[in-house]
Order: sequence, then C-alpha cells, then structure tokens
Amino acid sequence: MNLMTRENRQGAPRIKVCGLTDPIQARSVCEAGADAVGLVFAPKSPRFVSREDARQMIKKLPPFVQTVGVFVDESLEVIRDMVNFCGLDLVQLHGNEAPGFCKLLAPRVIKAFRVKDQGVLKEIENYQGKVRGILLDSWSGKSQGGTGKRFDWEIARRVVSSFSLPVILAGGLDCGNVREAVSRVHPWGLDVSSRVEISPGVKDMEKVKQFIFQAKSAPFSSSGPDG
Repeated sequence: MNLMTRENRQGAPRIKVCGLTDPIQARSVCEAGADAVGLVFAPKSPRFVSREDARQMIKKLPPFVQTVGVFVDESLEVIRDMVNFCGLDLVQLHGNEAPGFCKLLAPRVIKAFRVKDQGVLKEIENYQGKVRGILLDSWSGKSQGGTGKRFDWEIARRVVSSFSLPVILAGGLDCGNVREAVSRVHPWGLDVSSRVEISPGVKDMEKVKQFIFQAKSAPFSSSGPDG
C-alpha cells in the first residue's frame, strides 16, 4: 500500500529521518517520503557513520532530498572537510557550539537545543540571524540527543510563536503521537530516529512509512499555533 496519498498537502511539516547507517535503508526512507536524511558523525553515538560510508550513502540518494550531518562539539575544520568530502547540504550541531561558531557555518547550519525548561527561549535569542533553523530535542544529562524521550510541547509552542526561525521538533516522536505534535506545535519540520528503529541505526520501515503518513496528513497551519 502506498501511504503517500493526496491527503499530503503543501504546508505540511518537512520530515528528517536521522541516524541512518545503511545505504539501502537511506534510499528506502526517501522513497517513503522523507524530505531529509540525517547522518551522525559523533564518534560516541551508536549511529555513527564514517565519512567514507556517508559519502557512498549520499551518492545513492535521489535528487531533492537534503542530507544533514550531525556533529557534537566538533572543530570547524573537521565539519567543513566533512561537508565537502561527503557533499552534505546542511550541518546540525548538537553540542555547546556558540553563536559565533554557528555563524561561520552559515547558511548551512541548524542548531539543536536540549529543552529542560523555558530557559531555552533565552538561549535561542542569541542565535537569531546566525543559523538557518533550530531543532528542539529532549534534555538529558547523559546524552546529546537520540534519547527517544518527549519534552513539554507547550515550550515548543512558545518557541514557534516567539521566533521567526524555522523550528524542527524532535524527541520522543513516534507513529502514535506525531499527529498530536503537528496539531499542537505546528513545527516547520520533524526529526525522528530512535522511535522508528529496530536497533540503533537500523530502521523499521513500516514504522517509518506510518510516521511519514501520519505527519503529512495531520491538521496543519503554516501560520503557527496562534495564527
């Protein structure tokens, strides 16, 4: 059954499936309707891919799909080298990267924020004009991302209504709650990884297809939660 029906409409959130490690699955994810794929270059991550594997994976992807490299407190030189070697479209920074550092990677950069409380709004203010978009993920004292845990979406709603930057929602999203996430938060994009996996880096393609279908067909208004 093809889940990508005419219910999917212009204005629906963009979807990135992150933590891919296999070229066949990466292409299958795109064929299922993903707008972007995420490749993790953080060595401590169970979803880590080498630059050589990432390059080969990207070569096999169809056109009009964006490739996003995920980094954690990596040097500017290494990130730029990885962008050029692999052919990355965007970089997503999940560490303690300062606004000035992010600006040096413009216009390719997305900054991730781990949401613990409403203090994240003050953090984001410093990055306006320096990044292409922001990603909201769950806070954890043990991990920089990929926790599979949901945070308070009311905070995400406030971020969407307070900033002109595109907001990508992550953290604990799955087939069962993504429609609610889209309806309540009205994010520009969604980022999913661990909740559509069989094991780290190995996706459950049925879950991926269902997630994309539910996300693309959810009630959505591009004007945002208060518009």
